Amino acid sequence: SGNRSRLMLDIAGWRQSRRDELTELGIRTAREVLDGGKPVRLRPMTPFERKVVHDAVARIKGVSSESEGEEPRRQVVVFRNS
Repeated sequence: SGNRSRLMLDIAGWRQSRRDELTELGIRTAREVLDGGKPVRLRPMTPFERKVVHDAVARIKGVSSESEGEEPRRQVVVFRNS
């Protein structure tokens, strides 16, 4: 048809399971930053993984996150708001 479409597979619920793990990582890291005050740099992640972590961190008041670095070594950094 000439139209592009995106197909996303979630075999045996892996994608949702990974999303849940990353959400927990984002929340846990945000709380760690709130308690300790120092920024935390996470391991390099794919764009999908970083988006999930950013979304989780955004739900916690007092912290923010940014992506730093170049692909494929791009990382999420979580820091306390000023």
